[in-house]
Formats: sequence, structure tokens, C-alpha cells
Amino acid sequence: MVLSKNSTILEVLQGNPMAADILGRFGMGCIGCAIGRGETIEQAAAAHGIPLNDLLSALGIEE
Repeated sequence: MVLSKNSTILEVLQGNPMAADILGRFGMGCIGCAIGRGETIEQAAAAHGIPLNDLLSALGIEE
């Protein structure tokens, strides 16, 4: 699975075993969040006020 800024939080969690820890470091409690099933990384970054490029870089996702 190729992850992108348009991947959902759920897809990122399934595709990257370190994603939960990384998201947690950014203050995102996406693991148990029902919205995370359909929310993209880009949308989540915007909702949490996190610079998208920083989050993508930490997750190892290229734009």
C-alpha cells in the first residue's frame, strides 16, 4: 500500500507499524477516534494545527 496525504488515518495505522507512536508525539489521539476511519492525514493535520509536511516526514510519507 502506498501512503499519501490523502490516505486515511486508518490506512496509515494499518500500513505503518510506528504510526500510532508518531501520531501520539504530535498530540493526535487517532487510534480510538471514530473520525480517523475516514479522515485523511491532510485533514487531520489541519484539524490539529500540525504542519502537514512535518507530519508526512515523520510518517515517512512523500508528498
